[in-house]
Amino acid sequence: MAKQTALYQTHKSLGAKMVDFAGYKMPIQYSGIIGEHKRVRESVGVFDVSHMGEFIISGDGAEPFLNRMTINDVTKVSPGQAQYTAMCYEDGGMIDDLLIYRYEHHFMMVVNAANLEKDWNWLQEHLGEKVEMNNISDSITLLAVQGPNSRRLLQKLTDVDMTRIKFYRFIEGKIADAPATIARTGYTGELGFELYLENQFTEQVWDAIFEAGKEFRVLPVGLGARDTLRLEAGLCLYGNDIDESTNPLEAGLSWITKLDKGDFIGRDALVDIRKKGLTRKLAGFKLLERGIPRHGYTISKDGKNIGEVTSGNQSPVLNTGIGMGYVKKEFADPGTDINIMIRNREVSAKVVKPPFHKS
Repeated sequence: MAKQTALYQTHKSLGAKMVDFAGYKMPIQYSGIIGEHKRVRESVGVFDVSHMGEFIISGDGAEPFLNRMTINDVTKVSPGQAQYTAMCYEDGGMIDDLLIYRYEHHFMMVVNAANLEKDWNWLQEHLGEKVEMNNISDSITLLAVQGPNSRRLLQKLTDVDMTRIKFYRFIEGKIADAPATIARTGYTGELGFELYLENQFTEQVWDAIFEAGKEFRVLPVGLGARDTLRLEAGLCLYGNDIDESTNPLEAGLSWITKLDKGDFIGRDALVDIRKKGLTRKLAGFKLLERGIPRHGYTISKDGKNIGEVTSGNQSPVLNTGIGMGYVKKEFADPGTDINIMIRNREVSAKVVKPPFHKS
């Protein structure tokens, strides 16, 4: 049976269309995906993303343990900083992409909901000495307040100077009198903040945000618009653009893959892949005529299959079809003309470098 977040009844009362997603009942939309998407781009919207998983990792061995388990360099993260990273299998295939937050005396790992159990078991299997792990996922609410007015809205509810929270930084403070971790990582391409708080404060904070946000015409936003927003920003979605069959180098994530930091799980395979050279790359594309590209559609060139769409949709802001997909390396350069097979018809497209939309 699907779990419910602390805001389940609130979503129902707002008329949200609820769907089963990663083991949870989640709102896919409220007033409509396009309107919600544009409100985030133009002002501010609020997402309930409490289905994400949170693990607390502590002990004297926490840092070396995390550095062995993930592909980025954890030693470079100071207290108050967050880091985007991933975990790989020995063959370089991606287990998950995730965030690591470094607090004064512990770390918090934030993982994708669909991978929560898999990630937990993988970490437990490799647990080092002097490392403790605690899964706090069910007791934490995660709200994402996103859009150009997000900072002004939240500033009305806290004594924390919100301008101090730079990109990939966080502060522990209070929002609407509730203790919270206030972070700034984002998944929309806009200015935005994440609020981690205990479930008991959820409704109090949600209500305060919507009261304070009236002047900004704040809207609740579902997972439907979250997907179109992250696609316009050119951000990967696990299960679509990255998974166990993809490695971070071909997925355009070499910038978080620190092969020179010392040993980590998957390093030998990734060094070998880099040495041999990539055979395919994740490329962004924009349609040059009408059509909506979808996950699984064939990408072709001169009548030959050269790849497959991993994410695609109609961009609400650009009003054209955009997407990403793996193509043979020689066709991945921006400016390359390609075709997307939509309902047995070749629709012309051009490879472009994401993001598709810059705020």
